[in-house]
Amino acid sequence: MLLDAALPPTPLNAVPAIAKAAEEVGFSALWSTETIHDPFLPGALVAEYTQRLSFGTSVAIAFARSPANLAYMAWDLADLLDGRFILGLGTQVKAHIERRFGMPWPDSVVGKLREQILAVRAFWRAWQTGESLNFRGEYYKLTLMSPFFSPGPIKHPEIPIYIAGVNKGLARLAGELADGFLVHPLHSPRYLQQVILPVIEAGANKHARTLADVSISVSAFVVTTPEESDFVRSQIAFYASTPSYRPVMALHGWEDVARELSKLAARRQWGDMPQLIDDEMLETFALVSPTTDLAQRLRERYAGLADRLTVYLPFTAGERDEFWSDLVEGIGDRD
Repeated sequence: MLLDAALPPTPLNAVPAIAKAAEEVGFSALWSTETIHDPFLPGALVAEYTQRLSFGTSVAIAFARSPANLAYMAWDLADLLDGRFILGLGTQVKAHIERRFGMPWPDSVVGKLREQILAVRAFWRAWQTGESLNFRGEYYKLTLMSPFFSPGPIKHPEIPIYIAGVNKGLARLAGELADGFLVHPLHSPRYLQQVILPVIEAGANKHARTLADVSISVSAFVVTTPEESDFVRSQIAFYASTPSYRPVMALHGWEDVARELSKLAARRQWGDMPQLIDDEMLETFALVSPTTDLAQRLRERYAGLADRLTVYLPFTAGERDEFWSDLVEGIGDRD
């Protein structure tokens, strides 16, 4: 199992120190989110200040961008990072796509993301081989790529694409055509075992692939202190209030709680939401453990379920160095 780190939302001038520290600790990859900063820009600094560390977006919002935007950005970063870039894509939800990014929400989330991925790869093939760009689908028609606009071939053109998801549709799509699946932190081992992995495998088998062809990258809640308990309860409450994430709660019989969380979120009663996350829910969706046992228990919890693991705590240079070093030593395998 590879152990990765999460880049906290931070100004770009803080990225070099974090990237160097992550490589020194021994993490396999550093993942950048799209919350308050662009997720791609840190990749250029990771390339400059590290030699081994991979960099990925977890996630870049796919529906906020065109296939061309995604293709160019990923191509340049894959070249700059000498093959250490992973393009991680997520769909977000309708309200954010329409009201935050000002983009249209598709009739079919899975259908549009499938086309985006195939279209991005069509750009890459055209640039690498010189073949004509000719992609025609329901959402995109891409037929123009003159030499003036082609960046040309690169040394590492096989750029991994991971997609994020919570429900069956995107998990099945990952099995069909993605290189990896980014597991949302709102999950349980039972949800992975009973819902996500079987659907990924079914999607893979339909396209002459196997589950082993899809790298499972898990973002995991952990609780080692009372302060982390409060933080994780608030995160679980926030995520569980999203209607599209309700099946995770429903599997465990907590659908009524999810509905109540949605009502509180609609009324912006954020402070009342964590109180609905009791100890059983906390221990279902998070690993509650002393730091001394954390690495072993994480390995046990995700054995056979994850190929990559990212602890849902931001990694910052110069903080909790012993904690992170012990975790890498206890969990991480080198690439």
